[in-house]
Parts: sequence; structure tokens; C-alpha cells
Amino acid sequence: MSSRSVTPHSTSNPDPGFDIHKVLDKGLELAAHSWEWGTAAEALLELYSPELSVFCKDPFPGDEIPKVDVEKVPSLVYARKFISTEGGGLCEGDGSTSDPSSLGPSALLLSYLPACTRQARALLRHTPRLPSGAISHRVTTPELWSDFVYMAPPFLAHHAVATADPSLLHVAIQQCLLYRAALQRTAPATPFHGLWAHILAPNAPPADQDPALWLTGNAWAAMGMARVLAVVRKWGPSRAWRTWRAALEESIMAILHGAVHAQTRAGFPPAKPQAGLLRNYLDEGDASGDAAGTALLAAVVYRMAVLVPERVDGGMVERADGWREAVRACVKSEDGLVVPVANIVVWQERDVFWRGSSEGQSFAVMMVAAWRDFLEWRGGEEDEGLV
Repeated sequence: MSSRSVTPHSTSNPDPGFDIHKVLDKGLELAAHSWEWGTAAEALLELYSPELSVFCKDPFPGDEIPKVDVEKVPSLVYARKFISTEGGGLCEGDGSTSDPSSLGPSALLLSYLPACTRQARALLRHTPRLPSGAISHRVTTPELWSDFVYMAPPFLAHHAVATADPSLLHVAIQQCLLYRAALQRTAPATPFHGLWAHILAPNAPPADQDPALWLTGNAWAAMGMARVLAVVRKWGPSRAWRTWRAALEESIMAILHGAVHAQTRAGFPPAKPQAGLLRNYLDEGDASGDAAGTALLAAVVYRMAVLVPERVDGGMVERADGWREAVRACVKSEDGLVVPVANIVVWQERDVFWRGSSEGQSFAVMMVAAWRDFLEWRGGEEDEGLV
């Protein structure tokens, strides 16, 4: 591993209009499941230690996972409490091998490589697959959930770096594209072209299926692919993979453009209870607004604007700014709770959910961190006369 000295990020956070630390603390308080721990750890990393995030300029010095002083990285101090270095996976997944994988990038920075190898083995060898080769999100029956794309492929991509195995990075990309092929609405004339269904479960009863266009599921998928894309673009052995980069970029942008189309669709009224939010179900005009998914898609726009500026125009950035402002209005000043959000237990619920969610809190933090990094990048471009 390459050694890296970690110091606090020198650039002050821009004012998002709410107390970001309250938002983060509430998210840590609410976290109770493996994917929430992994998502909270990523939010902590992006906010407090962006020099270790996959979105920084050089996340893999010497084309390796950096070796860090764990005690100086709040994200890792938090994540290690939930990671098991023994057994078959990083933690209990409640019926999923992909959800514990969300802790994988943290585990690699913690130098828990054997545990990560066991987690990767559980995904690749001991989890059901569909005939296409797509790995199931669930361990009992083959089920494709859009959430998977945030949990598993970024971990596999980081594990590829840790083990110097470009073929594993190819697997991570392939899984993103297999999920896209199964879940994306592809016909150009189809309303909401480019957006993804939430769940495809061929052997499950109808009640366990979700063919509708769940906002949070699309946001999970888009950010997961953005994280894989960052690895591909910034790791030496994969920098020349232009075809795979383009496939990921096009998949991400299709979700973003689909979300914009859904928000501006003729005949759809502004989302309630907060105008400017995207709807919990993007293809349903009467679905309530969701601050969580809106925040994460805004974060994706800011990340893509830095990763692939030629694909993100000013109009898309302005759209993300509008989403960010709508989320700002949804943060309670007294405790930082972000509401309304999707009901993560009963995801079919269309009505507003006022008790908040850990992932929604983390998404708001990721949005602010991505916005900060975008502003810093844009300032550098302006100083060089490039924009």
C-alpha cells in the first residue's frame, strides 16, 4: 500500500443553508443496517477526508489503496465498529451479500484485505445470479434491485485496485451494465427513457416486485456507477478503457436526463409538500416529493461535472442547484432531520415519510461535499481561464 499523510481538508465548506454537522449526526444516530453504515461512512469520508475519496484528484497514489493513519480519519473510526474481520462477510446483511459490501471501501482503507476478499468471494461465488450473469441483491432467490449498484460494484472496483486485478474491475463494470440492461427503460419513445425500475425478481410473488421508477433506486444506481467510473478514470491500469468509460458515463447521464424529464413532464404538478423536489416515484404525478433521492441525484450531477465536464452542461448544474435548494428547505433547524424522504422499510409507500432515514441524512451530506468540491474545481478552472 502507498502511504499517505492525512491532514484536515483546508477548504472551508460553503454555507448550504443548514447545519451540516447536525444533519450528519442525525444520520449516524438513525443508522441501524449494513447499507446505512456503509453509506454513512462514505458521507463522513467525503465531508471530512475528501483527499481519500475516490473523487479526489489522486485516490490511488502509486496505483494502490493508500495507507492512512486511521485515528485521523473519522470515517474509518466510525466504520470499523461495524466490520467483522472474521466469518464470511464484512457484517450481517439481513439476507443480502451486497449491502455489507457498502463497507468494503472503508475496510480496504482499514487494511482489512482478507475480510474484503471473503466478502468479494461471497458476492462472486456464493450469491445467486440471473441467466444474464447479473448477481442477485438477495441471497435466497435471484433478485435485481437497483440499490445493488451502489453497494457492490464500487467495492469490487476498489478491491480490484487493492489486489492489482484489472479483471475484477471489469466485473464491477459488467455488473453495472447487466443491471442497466435488466432495469432501464430503453425504448427512445418510452416515457421516462433512461430511468430504472426498482426491483426485478422473476421468481418472486408480485408483491415483492417493483417495476416502477423509484427515485432513490435511480439515485443509488447513478452514484454507484459514478464511483466505479471514478476508479476507471483514475487507476493507471484502466485509464485507457474508453469504451467502458463511455458506457458508464452514458448510463449515468441517461438517469439524470430522465429525472429532469420526469420533473418537467407536462401535466405533472409541482411535487408536494416541497416544490422543487423530485418525486418518490418519478413516473407518478401524484407521488410525494423525496428530499433523500433528490439530494443524491444532485450530488451525482456535481460529481459528474468534475469527472466528465464535457457531458454536464450549465443547465444540468443549474438543475442540481435547484434540487439542492429544495433539499435545504427540508432540513429541520432544531435537529438536522431531512424530511420528507422515502420510507426505507415500506418502499412501496407513496405518501410522505416524516421520521427521516439514515441514508437520507447521508445523501444530504454527500450533496454538500460534492457541491463544495465542484465549486473548488470550478474556481480552479476559472483561475486558469478554462470556463
